[in-house]
Amino acid sequence: MGTTKYPEHAVADARAQAVLDRLRAADQAQRDAGLPQSQRTRNITAPTGSFLYATARATGARRIFEMGSSNGYSTIWLALAAREQGGWVVGSEILPQRVEAANRNLAEAGLAEVAEVRAGDAAALAADVDGPLDLVFIDAEKDDYGRLFLAIIEHVRPGGLVLTDNVVSHDCTAFQELVRSRDDVVTVTLPFERGIEFTVKR
Repeated sequence: MGTTKYPEHAVADARAQAVLDRLRAADQAQRDAGLPQSQRTRNITAPTGSFLYATARATGARRIFEMGSSNGYSTIWLALAAREQGGWVVGSEILPQRVEAANRNLAEAGLAEVAEVRAGDAAALAADVDGPLDLVFIDAEKDDYGRLFLAIIEHVRPGGLVLTDNVVSHDCTAFQELVRSRDDVVTVTLPFERGIEFTVKR
């Protein structure tokens, strides 16, 4: 597959790898330019993407829902795993222009048959996703994490996972207290990259 600027991308086939490289470079350029959050795609890091892929593969996740897809960088990681396991990914994004970009990127990566990003509020879209879900990835506005979690947790199968990003890089205390107050989940904070809340449905 040749060399890549982001070594984690080497897990992908050449077609998907090219899209991942392009999106990662664009996101880094936005950060380097100091653009405000509202103008950035705010993608996950490449190591976090590799973690999503590895976790989905290790758990055999086939029904995956993503809350906050942006331009589809993280969706591609989840879709790569789902494709190898005969599964699918439904992503969600509130900004229409990013929904369009995400679906173009999925198609360019050769993953449109196993993944799509839908427009709208992730909590509202959750009700229409076929379940039970094996894996949910939450990466949206941090003060919205609690609402999103409550909207999706009943759709997660026992033993299923909810992975929530940025819980170390941002103050997600309220969300973490909410999760820890429930007796239907087990959760642990992973101090990896920007921090991932690793929550298992009992």
